[in-house]
Amino acid sequence: MDQKQIEELLDPDAISRAEALGLHARYVVEGYMAGEHKSPYRGFAIEFAQHREYAPGDDTRHLDWKVLGRTDRYYIKQYEQETNYIANILLDGSESMQYGSGKYTKLQYGKMMAACLSYLILHQRDAVALGIFDENMRDYAPRSDNKGTIYNIMGRLAAFDGTEKTDIAKTLHDLAVQLRRKGIVIIISDFFDEEDAILDGIQHLRFGGHEVIVLHTLDPDELDFPFQGLVEFHGLEQIPKLLTRPAEIRKTYQRVFGDFMKRIRRGCENNHVHYVQVDTSQPLSQVLSSYLTFRLRTAKSKF
Repeated sequence: MDQKQIEELLDPDAISRAEALGLHARYVVEGYMAGEHKSPYRGFAIEFAQHREYAPGDDTRHLDWKVLGRTDRYYIKQYEQETNYIANILLDGSESMQYGSGKYTKLQYGKMMAACLSYLILHQRDAVALGIFDENMRDYAPRSDNKGTIYNIMGRLAAFDGTEKTDIAKTLHDLAVQLRRKGIVIIISDFFDEEDAILDGIQHLRFGGHEVIVLHTLDPDELDFPFQGLVEFHGLEQIPKLLTRPAEIRKTYQRVFGDFMKRIRRGCENNHVHYVQVDTSQPLSQVLSSYLTFRLRTAKSKF
């Protein structure tokens, strides 16, 4: 991955503002290091947690030589005191995320959010995992608290190109079953899927004790519907083409789309989930700093 790709994903202004604010756990999480975040554990000793694949920059002292001898693969032993919390970032990589009326598509903007949040979390010495999904999990970078992991994450983000339909609920339910420890789950998506099923998936994660953050990522065209004249809309995710005059349906569209956003927001609020509407025409630094500032103000919120 060249320097240009890094610069495109890591917005320096967004990083600078985010570092000043931080992303700290709102609730009690199963943390492993004495630090910024409350832990339900007290006085535990250093305890083995899991293996993960070796990444460049990892301390070779933590290599499991027994596993290497059996499998000829390099694995790092992780211990329960290695990190404060784990953040699982889920990026919707489905075809609908390819839409963009301005400088960025929703997918590119989502990649930038995922990269900047990953950088921030690693900078804090917390751990991050990245999943890119459509109908299934297409790519997954396992959890790590090594700062060098950011290059692996950015490489995966830069290489991904979404072309498939989405199944958000399946991804959320699968993750809720797989995650062993409480942490933070950040979902970046346009949420163009079955709303009730999505909210069931979010509820499943919350039932497991995870904090969930929803970054509802939308293009300004989807929010404002500014089209004029006779327009042929090309459907994404196997939706057929539609020829229409937008002026004749604008009010109906705005009402229906507004109701859709309200239902997602209300469902999140009912589950004590932070909902953030993200307009891809807005500077990323503004979007992230606004949310992180709000988060600091509500830091004393409880379940």
